[in-house]
Amino acid sequence: MAILKIEHIGIAIQPNQENIEIFNKLLSQTPYKAEIVESEGVKTTFFQVGESKIELLEATQSQSPIAKFLEKRGGGIHHIALEVDSLEQEIQRLQSLGFELINPEPKKGADNKLIVFLHPKSTANVLVELCQSTTPLENKK
Repeated sequence: MAILKIEHIGIAIQPNQENIEIFNKLLSQTPYKAEIVESEGVKTTFFQVGESKIELLEATQSQSPIAKFLEKRGGGIHHIALEVDSLEQEIQRLQSLGFELINPEPKKGADNKLIVFLHPKSTANVLVELCQSTTPLENKK
């Protein structure tokens, strides 16, 4: 069991094309993928940056976690995602060390991942997402 890498950094943005264009220019590329995750009320847009990614998060529902984050804090870094080789083992390991999970049961996230979130009160006020690829070749990139 291990944390493999920083999988992505999630950035909350207001839903408009101008914000995506900023990252197109900044990174000199267009996103490789955009998808809606209905269960989270979010549209995700992904840019590949070396071995890691930047995930832009736009609320699609007024009561979604991203909508609430934007209302409370405005746009900006929302979370850091760490890719793990075994989500179940990392959940057990971290819970045994006293880390609190927001959702202790893995759920389907964006970009072919199973995910859980650690509560910021147990991670120095940083929202941490643990994710495991559901496609075996993903870890070979």
